[in-house]
Amino acid sequence: MRIIKITLLLLISFNVSFKVISANDLQNIFSDDGKIIFIRHAYAPGGGDPDGFDISNCASQRNLNFEGIAQSKRIGKFFKEHNIKIDKVLSSEWCRCKETSKYAFINHETKSFLNSFFSQKFAHNKDKQIKELKDYIIKWEGKKNLILVTHYVVISEILNVSTSSGEIVITDKNFNILASINTSNN
Repeated sequence: MRIIKITLLLLISFNVSFKVISANDLQNIFSDDGKIIFIRHAYAPGGGDPDGFDISNCASQRNLNFEGIAQSKRIGKFFKEHNIKIDKVLSSEWCRCKETSKYAFINHETKSFLNSFFSQKFAHNKDKQIKELKDYIIKWEGKKNLILVTHYVVISEILNVSTSSGEIVITDKNFNILASINTSNN
């Protein structure tokens, strides 16, 4: 019985991408533009943010380390190699999301509706942010693809899926999941 519990715990704790895609599948997904591409920020060691962190002070936040920077660069390379057309890159105001955006795509703009609401300090923002995010998507008329660099809690709330650091989740405008791509080195 103990072995079964341990096995189940291990299986639950692994974040397995829910859809493995081939280059051909990827080409089919992007055969027409207008996709919403959620990216959980690249690897930043730890969980949550330090007590008393300041959103305007990166030194007070949990940030990307060398591995996270390398992962961000792999994300950018993936988009270039597959010639995925980008309309805009939007990022959370948290530094680990802005860093992911900077290393992967260079240009981005921040939107507060992509911010984390994981900590008690920001939990009250959840409903407002989700509404603003959905409203933004409804009004978005880009001809290419929209990239949203955000946090686990935002992606989980919108798509009802678990994501690992740097994971890419591709959806249509109705948030139907088309594919997930794990960008870790594992």
